[in-house]
Amino acid sequence: MDSSGKIIWAKYNEIQTVNIRSVGADFEAIDGERLPLAVKELGSYDLYPQSLRHNPNVRFVVVCEDGEYIIYTALAWRNRSFGSALEFVWSSDGEYVVRESTSRIKLFSKSFQEKKSIRPTFSVERIFGGTVFAMCLNDFICFYDWAECRLIRRIDVNVKHLYWADSGDLVAIASDTSFYILKYNRDIVSSFLDSVIPADEQGVEDAFELLHETNERVRTGLWVGDCFIYNNSSWWLNYCVGGVVTTMFHLDRPMYLLGYLAGQSRVYLIDKEFNVIGYTILLSLIEYKTLVKTSIILDKRGFPSIRR
Repeated sequence: MDSSGKIIWAKYNEIQTVNIRSVGADFEAIDGERLPLAVKELGSYDLYPQSLRHNPNVRFVVVCEDGEYIIYTALAWRNRSFGSALEFVWSSDGEYVVRESTSRIKLFSKSFQEKKSIRPTFSVERIFGGTVFAMCLNDFICFYDWAECRLIRRIDVNVKHLYWADSGDLVAIASDTSFYILKYNRDIVSSFLDSVIPADEQGVEDAFELLHETNERVRTGLWVGDCFIYNNSSWWLNYCVGGVVTTMFHLDRPMYLLGYLAGQSRVYLIDKEFNVIGYTILLSLIEYKTLVKTSIILDKRGFPSIRR
């Protein structure tokens, strides 16, 4: 789902789209009830698409299927580029990386031109995009910069998924049984990249700072500011601010997070039957809890606190 409420999905070999805003301002949304959305057909494929994903500015959508990818314009659904890929991930500014095999990774510019081809020193099982891109094996993950593919940091953890905040300063690493909230120290990394000092096999020591660890399995997740929203293995819809987890709703069936519309203060999910469901999560409450938690941290560190 993009920031305007437009959703694109693959139903068997058909590509379809709906728009949450199409229900109109007069519609009274009720938490947990299905939205009456009109489905529009965009196209079809000979094979079943395995994944679809908007790029950060939502101008393009990539469709991955059977070892190949195709990049389309999001509005007119025109083909802009294609190639071979077992996996495809976007950067935070529109560049992208493809994994052609366990031993070949290619980086592309925003104009769809190949920038670099690399052969990692280990067999790559997964790749992740975001502020920096990452490659991982089953028991560790390595982060690299987009420009030169220099190692930023290796972290020894089993990674199932990564979730970057829009600010690029926070990332959630989800494993089989836990998730970790880390702060990305952009200035420290930039200073390292500007220097000629080679990194050791672990990378830049202070590139990431562990803020919180929570013993819950994340099924799907997303960020709203500094608040991490996720559903866990019991299909509870939770959010985490400053390491404190709050349960908002107990879902009655498996659902998967699509996105958050700040103008409506609602988070949207989808079930396996392509029903789109919304729940109210007040942005003002999230911002308040974030502010309170930040104030407590500053106070503990010796900064003057503000009290009424």
